[in-house]
Amino acid sequence: MSKKISSRASSSLLLTVFAVIAIISAISLFVFYLLLKSESHLRFTAIKNVAAEKIAKTAWGMEMNAENVFDEVGKHLDSPEAVIKALESKANLNPEVRGYFAAFVPDYFPQKGTWFEPYIHQSDSSQSDKFVLSLVGSARHDYTKSDWYVRALRTHDSFWSDPYYYFDGTSISGHYCTYVKPIFDDQRLACVCGADMTFEWLTKSLEQIDASARNDEQLEHFLPLGELDFYTVVFNHDGSCIAHPVNKRLTLTDEHIIKEIGQGKSGTFDTDVKGESCTVYYGPIEHVDWSVLVVVPRHGVWKALELVGIGMLLVALAGMLIVWLTYRRTKYETTD
Repeated sequence: MSKKISSRASSSLLLTVFAVIAIISAISLFVFYLLLKSESHLRFTAIKNVAAEKIAKTAWGMEMNAENVFDEVGKHLDSPEAVIKALESKANLNPEVRGYFAAFVPDYFPQKGTWFEPYIHQSDSSQSDKFVLSLVGSARHDYTKSDWYVRALRTHDSFWSDPYYYFDGTSISGHYCTYVKPIFDDQRLACVCGADMTFEWLTKSLEQIDASARNDEQLEHFLPLGELDFYTVVFNHDGSCIAHPVNKRLTLTDEHIIKEIGQGKSGTFDTDVKGESCTVYYGPIEHVDWSVLVVVPRHGVWKALELVGIGMLLVALAGMLIVWLTYRRTKYETTD
């Protein structure tokens, strides 16, 4: 009878040890999950902030260079030729700017007719050091009806325009966002100046920002399980995607998130992108009414958790096996 009781006690102790090993493994995996989730949140929030800061610095640099160009135009309002020379003299201040223009109020220079809009711009996107002159104002292109021109008349202040598409059948055609400033002549509006930025530049900047984050030497020390996947996109305040990697356009349908982005707020949300579960980190970009969004597919995070989980399971099973073998050996020795 005592042997049966001893055997039952040993079996109960063995099961208890197995349960303790399983509980410790489960708790360890859960703690690792919390740490991994926290680390991922901090990492991608930092990447989002760095991307927003770099884009904001570039936009700020464009503003400063554009202000120099516009000031030069304001000093040479005495003739159309003087305006063109003023634009040409400063056109190469920033290679990221597609071109600078001065859209004059109708009949400001009577000899030039109703529309006079000299545009000094890069001759080709691959030749950033060459600038040419185009006179783009006409009845076909009545710039006085453009949103940026109307807004400048209303606000009398500088601003970044909403993204728009310009088409005239030439190499100038494309998607732009323009830094705009009204220029006055003795308290009277003379023209609306602008510096055009293409979204090709913004897309390239996003690629460079992502590559820099992935290749960060300090970051690699915290990625023993492999590189986490992500990509960065830029949204306008109205919830439209204006820059993204190739074939990775993001579309938002949640009105609450669109409103948050429009108000320049920061946060995270979960969504499906082409059938893949993702976590998105978003935040505003200073100087422009845009937000940067970092899209993180969850499979990358779960992959690390799965690998650690498999490792912990193998360790737990190995521990249980060792305990069971020790139990069997002790049992046989006691029986003998």
